[in-house]
Amino acid sequence: MLVLENVRSGYGQVEVLKGVSLEIKKGEYAAIIGANGHGKTTILRTASGLLRPSSGRVKFDGEDITGMPPYKVAEKGLIHIPEGARLFPQMTVQENLVAGAFAKSSWRNKAKNLARVYQLFPNIAERKNQLALTLSGGERQTVAIARGLMAENVKLLMIDEPSAGLAPILIDEVYEKIGEIRKTGVGVLVVEQSPKRIADCDCIYLIENGEVRMQGSAKEVLESKEVMQAYLGS
Repeated sequence: MLVLENVRSGYGQVEVLKGVSLEIKKGEYAAIIGANGHGKTTILRTASGLLRPSSGRVKFDGEDITGMPPYKVAEKGLIHIPEGARLFPQMTVQENLVAGAFAKSSWRNKAKNLARVYQLFPNIAERKNQLALTLSGGERQTVAIARGLMAENVKLLMIDEPSAGLAPILIDEVYEKIGEIRKTGVGVLVVEQSPKRIADCDCIYLIENGEVRMQGSAKEVLESKEVMQAYLGS
């Protein structure tokens, strides 16, 4: 589904990714972990077209999308949910959701997709006329994820730090919604720090200094001595 082949990428003269290769298969639940500043977010930004790699290739659903504009990448079904939700605070919940249907195909089907999102997230439907600034942190994160689902034919959601800054009970709510999305067949790739949230992942990639230091099943990676000591505080 999503494949990065020896990707190098960064910001200006600063190279962050130093030859990253990874593969997320169709319908998989995958996670990227690692210390802050080591390239996790850069992987998502490069995959979604926000950053152009200096070398290497990005492929999605068998197609080379290297250097493709972000809106074109989204039209392919690869959706990036940035850290911090980033809603429009003075717009209502529904207005924020509709903003996610910016592509032509999504705009034509926005009513259908809006109904689907409300069915999946009934708590959002109850707040559709509320201003985004009045929502709790967990609600804002849920709306941000739902906004990503307003795109037509979503195949993979990449969610950057869905639990960042949230209380444990709100994190539970967010991951409950992620679980519901996974049941629909949509793949999910999260950048996450909490081992509890990714213990049921199909695969985990550990990123260190812009490189893949380790990859494997959740059990293999999370129970490794190196990860437990350096990243999970055990």
